[in-house]
Amino acid sequence: MPISIRLPEDIDKRLEFLARQTGRTKAFYIREALNEKIDDLEDYYLAADVLERIRKGEEAAYSSAEVRKDLGLDD
Repeated sequence: MPISIRLPEDIDKRLEFLARQTGRTKAFYIREALNEKIDDLEDYYLAADVLERIRKGEEAAYSSAEVRKDLGLDD
């Protein structure tokens, strides 16, 4: 689904330069940046959600020693 965004002038100029120098489109680099950054955002917000549940006592947390023992890795 197409979307429209307004970029700050400095970012637009940088994208324009990059696109001209590489023969790719600005849209290509915007997609690349979003694909890379969305992984980080998902990790951050999902981890923050789990941390909040741990703090509320709604989620269990285990030490690395407990996990190693449970998996039989301390042998």
